[in-house]
Amino acid sequence: MKKREKKQEESGSWMDTYGDMVTLLLCFFVLLYSISSVDQVKWENLVKSMNPEAAEASQIVTKEGTVDGTENVPGVNGTEIDSQFDELYDNLLEIKENMGDSSAIQVAKGDGYQFITFKDSVFFDGDSYILRDEGRNVLEAFASAISPAAAAIKEIQVLGHTTQVDPSLPNETVNDRLLSANRSAMVVSYIQDKNIIGPEKLVSIGYGQHRPISGFGTEEERTLNRRVEMLITKTGSVEKSLNEYYEQVYQE
Repeated sequence: MKKREKKQEESGSWMDTYGDMVTLLLCFFVLLYSISSVDQVKWENLVKSMNPEAAEASQIVTKEGTVDGTENVPGVNGTEIDSQFDELYDNLLEIKENMGDSSAIQVAKGDGYQFITFKDSVFFDGDSYILRDEGRNVLEAFASAISPAAAAIKEIQVLGHTTQVDPSLPNETVNDRLLSANRSAMVVSYIQDKNIIGPEKLVSIGYGQHRPISGFGTEEERTLNRRVEMLITKTGSVEKSLNEYYEQVYQE
């Protein structure tokens, strides 16, 4: 009987070890959860408790002087972001005015974004997605303006558009989509090859004929629809839908 009782006692000892391990794991995960969202005051107290002789907790990083989205941009604060983005707009306007046909390019600015509209003839010949030499020159000038403001730019979306040639008959779907997509991709590829901004910030989108800013009835209206747009958003800005941008840019 005594030997049997000893075996029973020994067989239960592993549960104590297991229980201790589970308790330690629970404490570990509670600790991870507690520091997943760092409170500045609590963090400062923790640093000071570990180094009581320090005059101040210099390891603490504050968000003063920054805007959302700039924490991962070394050496850049909110004021610099705003300054670079405003300077970009001024440079884009200057480039537009120096172009031979400034009416072929429209530059607009809103809260946290800049919007550029190019008539399709600026970059491409009819029914083509091969960049014209004149179009390359335009992109060269715009790339030189974008480069100094790369840290202030959250994203550059290049939007390709066609128009419905026959007012009563939609375009052939595949050709219409491919033409607009290839045009936007050509512009993005040219900018990317300049290595002026991270490729992850460059987006090409083709809408075909389905985002018109005018009618299809006259050649003048159709000319307005044939375009390439460049939407440049600022670091830390709140994204809007394309319709919201359009309402502000094309409201007239």
